[in-house]
Amino acid sequence: MIQLTLQEVAEATSGRLVLGDNGASASTVVRGESQTDSREVTAGNIFFARHGEETDGHLFAGKAVDLGAALLVVEREVDDRVPQIVVADATIALGALATEVVRRVREAGDLTIVGITGSNGKTTTKNLVAAMAERVGTTVASAKSFNNEVGGPLTMLRLEENTRTLVAEMGASAAGEIQRLTSMAPPQIGVVLTVGLAHAGGFGGINSTFEAKSEMVQDLPETAVAVLNRDDGYVGRMAELTRARVRWFGLHPEADVRATDIDADANGTRFTLHADGASLPVSFKVLGEHHVTNALASATVGLELGLTLSQVVEVLEGATRAARWRMEVMGGRDGITIINDAYNASPDSMSAGLKTLAQIKKPTGRTVAVLGAMSELGEYTIEEHLRIALLAVRLRISELVVVGAEARHLHISAINEGSWDGECVFFESRDDAFDYLESSLRPDDTVLVKSSNAAGLNLLGDRLGEAFA
Repeated sequence: MIQLTLQEVAEATSGRLVLGDNGASASTVVRGESQTDSREVTAGNIFFARHGEETDGHLFAGKAVDLGAALLVVEREVDDRVPQIVVADATIALGALATEVVRRVREAGDLTIVGITGSNGKTTTKNLVAAMAERVGTTVASAKSFNNEVGGPLTMLRLEENTRTLVAEMGASAAGEIQRLTSMAPPQIGVVLTVGLAHAGGFGGINSTFEAKSEMVQDLPETAVAVLNRDDGYVGRMAELTRARVRWFGLHPEADVRATDIDADANGTRFTLHADGASLPVSFKVLGEHHVTNALASATVGLELGLTLSQVVEVLEGATRAARWRMEVMGGRDGITIINDAYNASPDSMSAGLKTLAQIKKPTGRTVAVLGAMSELGEYTIEEHLRIALLAVRLRISELVVVGAEARHLHISAINEGSWDGECVFFESRDDAFDYLESSLRPDDTVLVKSSNAAGLNLLGDRLGEAFA
């Protein structure tokens, strides 16, 4: 974080400064990272004691001080060993401090903010864009999938005086959340990838999802750039909602940055990248043809940041995986390939994963889909799980292994299709599924492990990857 005094932090958060017993004064400077999880605190950090869904951060303030926290932002006084700033709401204070830090860095330097949203592909695109931005100068990008009212500000607070680019994932599970993040860090480049049924339970349907995702571009000024997916009809409509210059990406022939000659296999995807009248071949090692969309979005941003097309291709070809637990290729023993794609799942990404599995099947092996539940679909939950089961049957996936009670509809629907005889099995627990797979997988099998994060199948994928390493 940039250098701020305790008094300046108090003013930014509209809080009351309470000096501790360590001799600090209002002019004492803090510049450590901010944390909301006491387990992540290191010396010099600021700890925000939030009321979480399951616990109260104030209960862990003492632990944060023990680990070296230099300042506590609290809703009630808790520990007088270090200074405290007492605020009405610690989460709101976190956002307010992030807003002030972004403002100061923008005014003092040459900061470009890239905001990325979409129902699928945010983290993959963010990682690729960050790699592009590093070619320009010092870059701060969202860690993990830090894209909500907590993760977003924590990322923004990592800005330093010399930061050239902030690459911020901006997710939402309800209307207004993206607008809140863009008000903290107004993008000069706003990216919208897709509009799908991810988090549909919170939004209330696809049209509400469209309205929420369009918050990314609605407030962009005329000097900004809206980077939009030409292949997604809902994203395409956003061009009418923004004052910004629109830059299209996609497979559509009218896209400004597009791909042709796509050829995907177990080693990645090859395609020809076209932009601004030039074309270059790309060997993209990230598994799954659907990730070409993310590559095109990041390429568009890279070009807007000033990279040449050759530099953009270098970055794309240097990427070895989308992100941790996203189409991550593991295994290898006896020709068995484990694809761990279980960090998150929506109907669109689940469909894309199954299609990739069918596409990269080895001639002498089987395809095995290990699937868990897709979360946050609301009224669409049963319908979408049934649809995925039907797709697995139609793609002639060799075996479907369904894990967890929340995903039982997948199992029932696959059986009801009548196309299989014992090729779909169900397990309540990850451990039971692992035991079955460890004993039943055959040489040259290709295995996709896919679920929402809440189902925890990413851990099953890791175990399988280790077992067949």
